[in-house]
Amino acid sequence: MLHKKVLKISAIGVCLIAMNLTASAEGLYLPQHGLILERQAQQQYIEKAAGDLFTGRNQKPFVLPDGWQRQDVTVSGIVVEKYTNTNSDSDKVLLQLHGGGYVLGMSDGHRLMALKQAALMDAKEAYCVNYRLAPNYVYPAALDDAIAAYNYLLDSGIKAENIVLVGDSAGGNLAVALVLYLRDHQNASPRLLVLQSPWTDFSTATASRTYNDRKDKILGRGTPLNKAVKEPSYAGTLSLSDPRLSLIHADLKGLPTMLIQTGGHEIFLTENQKFMEKAVDDGVEVTMTVYPDMPHDFALCLPDLDASVASLQEIGTFAKSHF
Repeated sequence: MLHKKVLKISAIGVCLIAMNLTASAEGLYLPQHGLILERQAQQQYIEKAAGDLFTGRNQKPFVLPDGWQRQDVTVSGIVVEKYTNTNSDSDKVLLQLHGGGYVLGMSDGHRLMALKQAALMDAKEAYCVNYRLAPNYVYPAALDDAIAAYNYLLDSGIKAENIVLVGDSAGGNLAVALVLYLRDHQNASPRLLVLQSPWTDFSTATASRTYNDRKDKILGRGTPLNKAVKEPSYAGTLSLSDPRLSLIHADLKGLPTMLIQTGGHEIFLTENQKFMEKAVDDGVEVTMTVYPDMPHDFALCLPDLDASVASLQEIGTFAKSHF
């Protein structure tokens, strides 16, 4: 019998401290704190940083950190990137499903974020899935690829209980779809589910789609991916309210313990709250953290900000506390 677990909701406040970088044993430079700005200055920084992101200015190429090895494997016709921390003897494994509105592929930012998360949670391996993209491939193509990647991990001898499944934005949608598939087919689920700004409603009816439309400098009005979430090509012929896409309508019973992170200024805020409430009602253990004044997918898009640093540290602490 399922029992409702205690829901913990937290909000990260703002304080003024200097950026402090420390070298980790895993070969990555992981900040203890990030850049903290007063609200007006912070929003000006976010707007400029978002512009630089969309135009490709100031983008640093991904460099494999010391102590890590990369191996690309082909699974059911797609590439899965395997990163191994040669300095770790941990059993934990991170499986990342990247965001991008189901239309953008794996980015260097996602690769670096996956390695940071893996290091912070003391995972020995991180896997990044290059699933097929819309509009050429619609539902369930990406889900089929995620299933194949997950089964590859199990076939390689990795235990489901050692997997932390992480997804941001569309990757969060895909991560939930994956665990729902595993549950419905009586397959072992990952131990933990981490969702960063997850896309949980393919419709545009939720309140924050309106009141945060101009505040969200990453996914709001005028941004390159705004149309992709208003007219989601991945849906194919499915209704946008179909629970296979709009997960706030799905039966979430039996899902793994999950952490949801969202921004106070993002257009997905309301649906993230509704998804959290639905999960709790369905008996799932959920922690949700709202980071004030942050736009969509801030940890990926604005990695130098203190809220982004704090969110990655929260993921590491969350994972460690459940092993």
